[in-house]
Amino acid sequence: MGGTARAAWLDGAVTGDLIPGAPAAPLPVDADLVVSLDGVGVKRAGTALLHDVDWRVELDERWVVLGPNGAGKTTLLNLAAGRLHPTTGTAHVLGERIGRTDVNELRTRIGLSTAALAERLPADEKVSDAVVTAAWSVVGRWRESYDRTDEARAHALLGQLGVGHLADRVYGTLSEGERKRVQIARALMTDPELLLLDEPAAGLDLGGREDLVARLAELAYDPDAPALVLVTHHVEEIPPGFTHALLLREGGVVAQGLLADTLSGDNLSKTFGLPLAVERHGERYTARAA
Repeated sequence: MGGTARAAWLDGAVTGDLIPGAPAAPLPVDADLVVSLDGVGVKRAGTALLHDVDWRVELDERWVVLGPNGAGKTTLLNLAAGRLHPTTGTAHVLGERIGRTDVNELRTRIGLSTAALAERLPADEKVSDAVVTAAWSVVGRWRESYDRTDEARAHALLGQLGVGHLADRVYGTLSEGERKRVQIARALMTDPELLLLDEPAAGLDLGGREDLVARLAELAYDPDAPALVLVTHHVEEIPPGFTHALLLREGGVVAQGLLADTLSGDNLSKTFGLPLAVERHGERYTARAA
């Protein structure tokens, strides 16, 4: 970004008037807490996907969630996105208690990028339309009306993620790395207060991964960017600028806290079930079998 120009993901806040006669929204549990889980468990068909999870995400924090397949990472992200209710415990997101709030309204305040949402984007959609349609929470442009501000924001986000030159291309013709960046631009379209990314580097080659990590680091370092939660299997995919880590195994918390303190060989060994050695290179991490 040149000069003092403000990042596109920090502009265009979505606001709306209160419904006449509607009761005032309850005060948040803590104005600085974006996510607050207390003793949360999730069960489906008798299987515990999460259990006894306590977790706090504050406004200025950038969290990475690590764990093997089946650890509960995607379930946790769906809770934070307001797309899943806890079976036990309480979950507050952006000051609203899940199960006692209008989740459709809540979701407009959350940016979400997942493989499931990516699969719903039409392959024949123009790239800029794949982003701008998030303003209406739809996939596939039809008869919605978008003003110039919406269009400009979509193009600016694509530019900041390094795919502005692809705005008029068809989404289905993009490489996997290009698609990932378009999906993140879409997640940022509504100027969210919380951005949730589920394995954004999955399936990328080395060059694509490193480019995406650099873009996410730029976002993480911006003090006015939304709170960030990134799910991954690999410590190599953690961007610089991330501050905290949550390690999950079999639905439970192994460790959590400041990134540098939590990403130890001992904690990762417990998380992945085999002896691991962790090395730090500046603000990047690598792990290998010990």
